[in-house]
Amino acid sequence: MNDHLERMKNQKGFIAALDQSGGSTPKALLNYGVPESAYTNEAEMFDKVHQMRTRIITSPAFDSQYILGAILFEQTMDSKIEGMYTADYLAEKKGIVPFLKIDKGLAEPSNGVQLMKPITDLDEILQRAKERHIFGTKMRSVIKEANSESIKAVVDQQFEIGKQIMAAGLVPIIEPEVDITSPDKEQSEAILKEELLTNLNSLKEDENVMLKLSIPTVANTYKELTTHPRVVRVVALSGGYSREEANQKLKENDNIIASFSRALSEELNVNQSEEEFNAALKEAVTSIFEASTEKTGK
Repeated sequence: MNDHLERMKNQKGFIAALDQSGGSTPKALLNYGVPESAYTNEAEMFDKVHQMRTRIITSPAFDSQYILGAILFEQTMDSKIEGMYTADYLAEKKGIVPFLKIDKGLAEPSNGVQLMKPITDLDEILQRAKERHIFGTKMRSVIKEANSESIKAVVDQQFEIGKQIMAAGLVPIIEPEVDITSPDKEQSEAILKEELLTNLNSLKEDENVMLKLSIPTVANTYKELTTHPRVVRVVALSGGYSREEANQKLKENDNIIASFSRALSEELNVNQSEEEFNAALKEAVTSIFEASTEKTGK
């Protein structure tokens, strides 16, 4: 685990988000060229998505030279690649740090935000994650309006659960996403930054988190967070931007690396030959790596 921590803190690269869950899987499969008519139930759907993820992870383009970590969905963690549990395959065969998405999705919108639904089996998930050699976790909330009380509630919920994750020996990725279509996105980000700092400053010296944030409207809004002693790494989600746009915006932010999902896989298709697939993935991986390492920020 110390090797993983050292890698996440100091090495160049980005995190691949391969954690589409039940709600977003049909869309992810459709983007990959697999229509809903190709499966008849949830089990078949997850088989299809595991085939897609296996193809990505086993590709020579999915290389630790560029990719530091990968975020998995629970069923992916419990599935195997070439006879090995996915996290073991990532760590041992690829040299890539495995993370697990643990949230149960979003609650209904209320006062400009969406909190996380209760994670009722958190202790059990964390225990299984440790058994499967997972390094860290990820959980997502969404901020749609610059409501100070609501944003505080989002961050407080994230850190409350985050402390349980840290107590179990894992590193949480705190993800309070600001909706990129929000009319007051910049104001929301200013409030969010202060709430994050307040919570970070209350952590003990052995409590470390990662932050996954929307790329800010004002470049380097989160620069102070990237140097906080309790922050292992700040990563950015693509949030609905195309890869080109997400890469361009990311380059303006010092010390922040990508953790893209759709922007990573948008050019991949089930009908591509291995050569075409690997070339498309290689292009995506190298461009996201460059955006994560070559900065134009001031």
